[in-house]
Amino acid sequence: MTQIAENTPAPALNITTDGGGHFDLSAHKGQKAVVYFYPKADTPGCTTEGLDFTALADQFAAANTVVIGISRDKVTKLDRFKSKHDLKIVLGSDEDGVVTEAWGVWILKKLYGREYMGIERATFLIDTNGQIARIWHNVKVKGHADEVLQAAQAL
Repeated sequence: MTQIAENTPAPALNITTDGGGHFDLSAHKGQKAVVYFYPKADTPGCTTEGLDFTALADQFAAANTVVIGISRDKVTKLDRFKSKHDLKIVLGSDEDGVVTEAWGVWILKKLYGREYMGIERATFLIDTNGQIARIWHNVKVKGHADEVLQAAQAL
């Protein structure tokens, strides 16, 4: 499994997004970026996280920070998710798993004694030079978007 560390270059991120769009992290040099990974669109925790980042979207923009949430959901599901909850952030689709593998968030998980592979809820803050400035692993949703915003503003 890939292990990403703070103060190292962010892995490549070139991904299809909601609305038939495309997001290439290298196109955002000179701007900070929040890349957050979530397990599955339209589930309670993932919806709350998306809504929390959406509520702060203007403040992230004021801090020169772009936000993208990534899951392995199909683009059509992301479109429905974004529309249903009026999300104002970019949602990336990593259907083939290349991005989640490269970023080290495709992990062995356990639930009720069952083991399975899934996405770790994790967030990466990237500075204006494309370096990983901060990493949050095993994210608890409550208050997380606020904490990420404070870190982006302080960067």
